[in-house]
Amino acid sequence: MRVKFVNIRLSAIRWALFSCLAAVLVACSISYKFNGASIDYTKIKSITIRDFTNQAPYVNPTLAPQFTEELKDIYIRQTRLEMAPANGDLELEGEVTGYDFAPMAVKEDAIASQTRLTVTIRVRYYNRVNPDEDFEQSFSAYREFDSNMMPQQVEGSLCEEIIEEIVDQIYNATVANW
Repeated sequence: MRVKFVNIRLSAIRWALFSCLAAVLVACSISYKFNGASIDYTKIKSITIRDFTNQAPYVNPTLAPQFTEELKDIYIRQTRLEMAPANGDLELEGEVTGYDFAPMAVKEDAIASQTRLTVTIRVRYYNRVNPDEDFEQSFSAYREFDSNMMPQQVEGSLCEEIIEEIVDQIYNATVANW
């Protein structure tokens, strides 16, 4: 009889703890935004992203259009801003100013074992709601590859990685306030 009473008591305690835990979880909600955007959507509703041009001495013909599309895509995916063809509350424009290959990691026989591809993009950012946040800044990123490979072999995949990194840098500098 004592064992049955203890089992009932343990069941009652477990049920009470479970009920309290459930009530706490329902009553308290914590919200996190993992995209990092800090936009006042009551004031800022649209963004204009102009086509970036290629002003680099060495031109990759697909780089500027690919970059422009990736930049638009991050704002569409991670914010509620409407893409406006002109006169958005926020505006981004600029150009590719650098597209350079440089030898790296020179071995003892004076031959480079690695080559670095660096892309630099100058951006002008305008915030029509808060002009104090306007800026003009260059963003760059690079990737290295084995010098035994021809640049044309790795250019496509390296450019994708570099573009993604620069787009993240620009997003963080404009709306993430990091």
